[in-house]
Amino acid sequence: MAGRNGRTVRDLRRGNRTAVLERLYFDGPLSRFELGPATGLSSGSVSNVVADLAADGLVEEAGSVDSDGGRPRTLLRVAPDSGRMIGVDVGETRVRVELFDLTLTELARTERPLEAQRYDPDVIAGHVRDGIAEVLAAAGQAPERLLGIGVGVPGIVERTPDRGAVVHGQTIGWDAVPLESLLRADSRLPDDVPCFIDNGARTLGQAEMWFGAGRGAGNAVVVLFGSGVGASLVTPEAERGRAVEWGHLTVRVRGRRCRCGALGCLEAYAGAESLLARWREEGGRPPRGADEETALTAMLAAAYPPPGTAADPVALAVLEETAEYLGAGLADLINLFQPERILIGGWAGLQLGPRILPAVRRHATAYALRHPAGKVTVDLGRLGPDAVTVGAAILPLADFFARGGRRPDPAPRDRHPAWRAALEERGP
Repeated sequence: MAGRNGRTVRDLRRGNRTAVLERLYFDGPLSRFELGPATGLSSGSVSNVVADLAADGLVEEAGSVDSDGGRPRTLLRVAPDSGRMIGVDVGETRVRVELFDLTLTELARTERPLEAQRYDPDVIAGHVRDGIAEVLAAAGQAPERLLGIGVGVPGIVERTPDRGAVVHGQTIGWDAVPLESLLRADSRLPDDVPCFIDNGARTLGQAEMWFGAGRGAGNAVVVLFGSGVGASLVTPEAERGRAVEWGHLTVRVRGRRCRCGALGCLEAYAGAESLLARWREEGGRPPRGADEETALTAMLAAAYPPPGTAADPVALAVLEETAEYLGAGLADLINLFQPERILIGGWAGLQLGPRILPAVRRHATAYALRHPAGKVTVDLGRLGPDAVTVGAAILPLADFFARGGRRPDPAPRDRHPAWRAALEERGP
């Protein structure tokens, strides 16, 4: 039965379960007494919801605390063993797969390096499928225990009714790749285990907002700085984040050609791939055969050597120019969205940040309007190189919480409309 606002009793129960789960997850352990004001529910409703969640194995006792003159109050927490999630990071140099419990404690991980033809969709899908099977086997977990799988990818993700998530990754040569369908093909996953695919910058932003440097901010931009660059915008209207193709904002008319094919994109100056290319063009000598992460480490060592050793002026100049381009790009984000915080993550951002962040802040302030620039802080993310996989695992977890801690109902197979079934029953 629906109320005046259109919500049914089932909706109310689901909302109450969601409220209790989220408060215990983010602020727990808590007592039943503390859950009342934290959720806005009456003591009776809290007791009923807790009993319901405990019966489902989602909530468990976690000790007790003394109360004022009364019996000790039992503390409650979300049960870590009540579910499993998998997070996948389809990165520039490797595919990383991690298995987590419900509190996002890592249980197992594996990585698959990407060599030549690294972005062949079938190869990527195979790496993800094999990685999922490997982490489940390593932790001795059945696929049926999974609440879902989250995957962070480069590019724009479109959700279609017939093929699921489709990825448009212009910089990696993907044109409407039906990645969800590819992952389901030849997979041993049960049909009722959902798969969530999203932009890697958004999954990074999700992780930093839930557990990292973004906690408590209502309006933030989280930047992913790797081979290329991207960003996720978090606002009250898009509290789970919205990926923006920040790396393809034009910063120089008729400038360097970007991986996307356009001229003058920010990514053509600020991404690690282009940064290393500019160093080589100016006479720098990265280690032969080194991957991007190793080459960037060598560039930093050349630009910032130990005391008493001369710096490589070319490497230093390229890094200083990169800091200015990044600062100018951040100034555009400041002027457009006026965020409280800007957080820089990604493997290259975390590697370069300790050296160039002061210059990036200085340039961002110089290029941005004074009023919004005076209200924003620019810092590094706190979650390290695993932030994308953690954020990817949050995608099924957030969906699970939104459902009140219940798994989605399996999709009906070949269900006909009622009128067709009635006609078939009447037929000969």
